[in-house]
Amino acid sequence: MPKQEGQKSKLLALLRIFEQQTDENHLLNVPQLVELLEAQGIRCERKSVYSDIEALGALGYDIKLRRGRGGGYFLASRTFDLAELKLLVDAVQASRVVSGTTSRRLIHKLEKLCSNYEGSQLQRQVYVEGRPKTDSKSLLYSIDALHEAINNGKMVEFLYRKADSREKEKRTVSPWQLAWENGCYYLIAFADEKGIRHYRVDKMSGVRVLDAPRRGQEQFANLDLPAYLRKHFGMYGGPEHRVTLRCTADLEGAMRERFGATPMFLPEENGCFHFDVPICVSDQFYGWVCGFGGKIEVVAPPEVRQGMREMTARLAEQHQ
Repeated sequence: MPKQEGQKSKLLALLRIFEQQTDENHLLNVPQLVELLEAQGIRCERKSVYSDIEALGALGYDIKLRRGRGGGYFLASRTFDLAELKLLVDAVQASRVVSGTTSRRLIHKLEKLCSNYEGSQLQRQVYVEGRPKTDSKSLLYSIDALHEAINNGKMVEFLYRKADSREKEKRTVSPWQLAWENGCYYLIAFADEKGIRHYRVDKMSGVRVLDAPRRGQEQFANLDLPAYLRKHFGMYGGPEHRVTLRCTADLEGAMRERFGATPMFLPEENGCFHFDVPICVSDQFYGWVCGFGGKIEVVAPPEVRQGMREMTARLAEQHQ
């Protein structure tokens, strides 16, 4: 029998049909597969389609046959199942550091990892209160460049936007770790003469990997990154203090979630408990305490206790 047209591409075309047009709820029988292949200009016989399905199975593709009325073949397993893809889409949608344009592009790519029918379910809109999308178009490239520098042990140079300002300053630092905190990416780095510092990646532009080897190995060898993140509320800087907090008994779970297992919670006769933790004190820390509606009291040191009183007074004035 003469060779049919498009035979070299038939196996790949058949795989794409299975990936795009089949799932557990959408099956295709062999006559339908032949018809779809012919629509792409690939003429074939039914017998050859059976052989191709066996070949795809031998290559590791999980193509199942459901027998009976309305039965047919379908791709039964993929790299990600639908629930996992929905979770990834929600994470992309909810992230404030991923721009709207980048979100749509990423979700469109995720749709290609499932069937066309399931892909329509990935067009989800996740609302996160008070979390607008960034307009940064260079975030992904900045993250990629920072990973490259960290993996190769090189310094980086970038322009950094000042807080509450459009002005930018050139920074040259030694990158050591990327961290995700409060919905933002942060670079944890060593800055000469300043020590360990952190920078919001979405405020960076023009990230460039330098040839110079990074510095700060001794400082980062002793860095407890989880502890570093816990004591910087909102990743804002501030003077570090050993702060004593007194909490009502019902906050034990919330405090463990925030500060981990290290602090020793000491019970008091009135049913409360207190503990000491290192904290970089800032307005964000005071705001966090106020958010518990009087269930947390700053006991010490005196300067932090006074700062808490001043913050409470300011808030009271704003609500008058």
